[in-house]
Amino acid sequence: MTTKEILVPDIGSFKDVEIIEILIQVGDKIAADDSIMTVESDKAAMDIPAPFAGTVTEIKRKVGDRISAGTPILMLDCSGQPAVGSRPQESASTVVKSFVPPSPTGEGVNVPLPSHPAPEVPTHIAPKHRPDPVAAHVEFVSGKLAHASPSIRRFARELGADLTRIRGSGPRGRILKADVQAWVKGELAKPTGEAIGLGFPAAPVIDFAQFGEVESLALSRIKKLSGANLHRNWVSAPHVTQFDEADITDLEDFRKSMLEEAGKRGVKLTLLAFLMKAVVNALRHYPSFNASLAADGENLVLKKYFHVGFACDTPDGLVVPVIRDVNKKDVMEIARELAELSELARERKLKIDAMQGGCFTISSLGGIGGTAFTPIINCPEVAILGLSRAEIKPVWNKVTKAFEPRQMLPLSLSYDHRVIDGADGARFTSHLRLMLSDVRRLLL
Repeated sequence: MTTKEILVPDIGSFKDVEIIEILIQVGDKIAADDSIMTVESDKAAMDIPAPFAGTVTEIKRKVGDRISAGTPILMLDCSGQPAVGSRPQESASTVVKSFVPPSPTGEGVNVPLPSHPAPEVPTHIAPKHRPDPVAAHVEFVSGKLAHASPSIRRFARELGADLTRIRGSGPRGRILKADVQAWVKGELAKPTGEAIGLGFPAAPVIDFAQFGEVESLALSRIKKLSGANLHRNWVSAPHVTQFDEADITDLEDFRKSMLEEAGKRGVKLTLLAFLMKAVVNALRHYPSFNASLAADGENLVLKKYFHVGFACDTPDGLVVPVIRDVNKKDVMEIARELAELSELARERKLKIDAMQGGCFTISSLGGIGGTAFTPIINCPEVAILGLSRAEIKPVWNKVTKAFEPRQMLPLSLSYDHRVIDGADGARFTSHLRLMLSDVRRLLL
């Protein structure tokens, strides 16, 4: 019998995460990559996969234990089972090269000329190369880092308690369960409306079964976590949404002409990959969109890197993987990473580090439908771009003096009005329209 001790794999920069569910028992036969337990940090829940196939002979941890990378968690009898290796590396022949404009000798990618005049950007809304000032009268949340264990954080979420407003009585100010309970009791003792801090009464508790048959369906862990974050983001950041349309006719023609070449490289070339390049170009021109408001509410943290997140729909809910250094990658590389991260997200194998560090988020509903929507900012980011389904519309061509059928992509840009004003919101979408109308601009 070949028995191996299974250790916690690399789970990112988090330590002492809590085990909230054990998915196997002694005697179970498991396959490589089967989920063996679920852990939860203060930001997300994730499953730990089995590195080998075999039979569970001993479980060394229990629900409630805290573990880190390298912690022993179980013993596995791997008799007759080959170890699962890491994902094979790409050969040198499959390394993707960047798009390059045509050379005098005819080498490189043949980028077509635009078939329609590029949209004009009015000179009176030229880019401003400085962040907008924040109004001095705006009040901000303290932003202090709450010192509490994952189990206490989960307990606080269940009660709707704001840990940043609770003073801990434990060692070094650590928040205890009794502290959370005392804070909730104090809030409930306040007059109606003050407890929730928004000046209106809480929603009534209704027994819906009195009106007819009902069914109770538990929310997934991801929906519980993301729901609390979305509520916080919506009420803490004053949202404004700018709607616009971009002519992507020529871009789509070029993308479709590259599908065969992309397929040979094993890449699914989607519109979203081009959108990411266009967004980074706009972020360079408008640095206040590539920023976060400091915790003190008095400074704007301008980021010199360009990490773009994208909303990914999974069976358990919405997650936002992040593609790093988009400015340093070509469209083929971005498309490859989009496919890989989306697959990991759907299989619940996405590491926590892959969902951190984003500067800007794109949420695309074009594959489903709709004409426009109001995406919620993924704080501490200050803006998010929503994409709806493109459709053919008649557009006036000033050169030919006639209406022409053009493929128009609806854009919905939500931004934090404490940081970005309406004029810059319009400038940003106008810049995106310019980038997307002429594919050659993405190569500059």
